[in-house]
Amino acid sequence: MKLITKQVSSLEKIRTGDIAGAAEINHATVLRGESFSYQVAMESTDNATTRLTLESSLAQYIKIYSVKSSAVDFPVYSDADDDYIIKEPGLMPDLLLPLCKDNATVRTAGVASTVWITVIVPEELPAGQYTVKLHISASTGAETEEAEQVMVLDVMNAVLPAQQTIFTQWFHVDCIADIHNVPIYSEEHWALVDKYMALASELGMNMILTPVITPPLDTAVGSTRPCTQLVKIVKTDETYSFDFSLLERWIALCEKNRMQYFEISHLFSQWGLEFAPNIRVTENGVESYLFGWHVKARSEEYAHFLKQFVPALVAFLRKKGIKDRCWFHMSDEPTAAHLDAYRYAHDLVVPMLDGCPTMDALSDYDFYEMGLIEHPVTAINHMERFLQNKVDHQWAYYCCGQYKNVGNRFLAMPSYRNRILGLQMYKFNIEGFLQWGYNFYYSQLSRELINPYVTTSSEKAFPAGDPFSVYPVRDGVVPSLRAVIFKEALNDVEVCRKLEQYIGREKVIAMIDSRAGMDLSFAEYPRNNDFVPGLMEEMKAQIRAFE
Repeated sequence: MKLITKQVSSLEKIRTGDIAGAAEINHATVLRGESFSYQVAMESTDNATTRLTLESSLAQYIKIYSVKSSAVDFPVYSDADDDYIIKEPGLMPDLLLPLCKDNATVRTAGVASTVWITVIVPEELPAGQYTVKLHISASTGAETEEAEQVMVLDVMNAVLPAQQTIFTQWFHVDCIADIHNVPIYSEEHWALVDKYMALASELGMNMILTPVITPPLDTAVGSTRPCTQLVKIVKTDETYSFDFSLLERWIALCEKNRMQYFEISHLFSQWGLEFAPNIRVTENGVESYLFGWHVKARSEEYAHFLKQFVPALVAFLRKKGIKDRCWFHMSDEPTAAHLDAYRYAHDLVVPMLDGCPTMDALSDYDFYEMGLIEHPVTAINHMERFLQNKVDHQWAYYCCGQYKNVGNRFLAMPSYRNRILGLQMYKFNIEGFLQWGYNFYYSQLSRELINPYVTTSSEKAFPAGDPFSVYPVRDGVVPSLRAVIFKEALNDVEVCRKLEQYIGREKVIAMIDSRAGMDLSFAEYPRNNDFVPGLMEEMKAQIRAFE
């Protein structure tokens, strides 16, 4: 038996036969408070049981995972650019399953097996060099092969600044209940929501979609998603009363999990603001959908409701001390054809928000120019006009439509197209980032529950990896490598900001462009695994000079 091992960057996607072509690494520089990930790839000529033992003075700060492949049932649209690892259905490493650090076991059998290691460096850790050793013992029973891989981490004295980028991935409460087969807002559900929130926070999410009403997102016209409405509503004659007790519990759970911002669910239907959302109301002792597809968005009936609901909600948020951290949505992805409808919603709702900011995913500059949106969330392939006009509070997003030239987190993409977003957000002063699929486990338009271990594309509706970034397990949730890579991109933003404190923003941007060998943009960037890690090492060397 022959055992091959190699220590490689987190940006490598190791598939069968890929070990030889991956660059080996054995050293990295990190700031205190930064997380750093890398991989150890293994391959044996015979079917072997491979035992892993991790040894490090940093062991309590280390997480170790087995990298498992996911089904790429729909890689990307046929007219995509050529910078994809695969364009035909297949398998791609993505799922990270936690392993025991003391005595983990994986199988190596002629194909690559990969272990993912994440070191979360605490801010209080003294500066200095630390080693992380992975002892590897592969046995067929008849023979045993041993190996060892060592990573040297140079921990700087400088501390990574706290994350300033606001990051939300839409948190689908109904999908948690459905995929785990528990009743919505049962104690079992709340416990699971807690675990999904905790992982989201670990992955850099600091804003969370809050379903004060069931979010009118990805819902087929005339249908309903499971009701996740946190506010109980009673109508007596023409007066509405509101019970915020579930919302109060939600807020407490969010704050436990370090969520800084609350993204209030949309108040009008998606893709056009034509209807009211599905909202359950109790009237004369009977609870039903008083609002929904049967109620026009501009109806007097719905306006009358909003004029009572929005002020009561804002008053409650103020009482809880979080009003200034709450952001409101009108409707998702309106186009130029919906300007009048959006203006109606804006003029009705905004005067009642007591200064709470508004945000929506939209890519038509006219909405901003007309003063209808404070924080435009613009698709990264439609940024040009917004950037030319130096919009204040510019946000960005990507979804299934951002598949050509720009970065994204699709399974079939190389990981550098995921991580590059950090430098792009820094250079173009992007305040926040939104992605729609933290845990969307439904088919398109939420028609049915899917199995995320069989389809990663919501039954070929979106490029694989677009609908979700985490995977459900029996009693909780585990990350994807794509989600961890994006956390690294968020760290990159803060490394840039740290260097900016010493040399100024213009010089940091010049450094980015110089190493890139181009005027870095959302569509133009180096297409290799070395660029971002190499640039981070250079930036940290400069930061060290000022310590």
